[in-house]
Amino acid sequence: MTSPTPKVYQSPFNMAVLVAGIGFFIDAFDLFLFNVYRIPSLKDLGLSGTDLTTTGERLLSIQMAGMMLGGIITGVYADKKGRVTVLYGSILLYSLANFANSMVHDVNTYAVIRFLAGVGLAGELGAGITLVSESMTVEKRGYGTILVATLGASGAVAAGLIGDFLPWRQAFLAAGVAGGVLLILRLNSFEPTMFKESRSAGGKRGSLVLLFSSPRRALKYLACILMGIPIWYSVGLLITLSPEIAKEHAIDGLKLSTCFILFQIGITCGDLLSGILSQLVRSRKKVLVAFMTFGIIATAYHFIRIDHGLQLNITSLAMGLGCGYLSVFVTSTAEHFGVNLRVTVTATVTNFMRGALVLLIPLHQFLERMLGCSLTGGLLITGCLVWGLAITAALALPDTFGKSLAFDEA
Repeated sequence: MTSPTPKVYQSPFNMAVLVAGIGFFIDAFDLFLFNVYRIPSLKDLGLSGTDLTTTGERLLSIQMAGMMLGGIITGVYADKKGRVTVLYGSILLYSLANFANSMVHDVNTYAVIRFLAGVGLAGELGAGITLVSESMTVEKRGYGTILVATLGASGAVAAGLIGDFLPWRQAFLAAGVAGGVLLILRLNSFEPTMFKESRSAGGKRGSLVLLFSSPRRALKYLACILMGIPIWYSVGLLITLSPEIAKEHAIDGLKLSTCFILFQIGITCGDLLSGILSQLVRSRKKVLVAFMTFGIIATAYHFIRIDHGLQLNITSLAMGLGCGYLSVFVTSTAEHFGVNLRVTVTATVTNFMRGALVLLIPLHQFLERMLGCSLTGGLLITGCLVWGLAITAALALPDTFGKSLAFDEA
């Protein structure tokens, strides 16, 4: 059987975008299932009190560590051997991990499975965004990545909604089934012409040594990671720990699922808006800086209104909108680097920004111990650091709108 002939798409409504978008939908759905089911699943395993928070943060850190390791493995392999192969392997691994997660009965096994799921999830977004970017025209690729990112954010919304009516074991089982369906859809995927031409030209591919051999390239890579961290600071700490924050401020009636859903609705709308704006104003950088500025204001307002109970629902929505620069962020990251390093960069950047929680969790805990402040105080100081570095990085990077992607890093 011959494989489909690679082509360059002009319309964002094409098979590459559809499959990458569904893949990111399932990626986000699976990733946020643990955030939604952290407390009920750990209670079902016999934990209570402060153990729910400490064990939950440990499991989340382990999952993110898996994503960081998986980002390196899948990124390097995708640049060496191909984007599609990595997508097959990642889908298979996280689907099997979800099936196993639905049958877990102790915390240690839970941790191992979340680590493996993290490794599997790591390859989805980076390879998918690269596949879409390299398969579309320069003028239209931004619209393709908008749809991919928006579908991904919708997957997170779905995870929040399903938490209100489906038990946690059935939810992980459903994620495993969805991954299997996606794998069937992916069977007809093909490598973009741009990648095939680059590989036939020879040279180093998927090399971490090459990535860091140039100080300028290494700093650009670090800046890309820093730009994305506030998204995961917001959802991974401020939203995920909202029950603990509410308890600290004697707030009754606050539901984690409501805060989470509103945040994800905000980020979904933001992804659509920021992506379309970047195409209309013909600039990635201006839109990134504008949304980050709004995100900083929304986060500050979140802390100001933290003693007003249910108003945190509204501020959760505003923070999500401010973090809705994901579509522009991942597009810009792919545009900054050559074909021979593109998935290595996009996969590791998107997973290191997620995996930054491994550092942010002990950081806010350290600040609380060192300064003798509350959970809220530790998170506030952490947020000032995270957002400050992010907007500095965005201002330092050049604009990439309209840049040709048909080049290799030397």
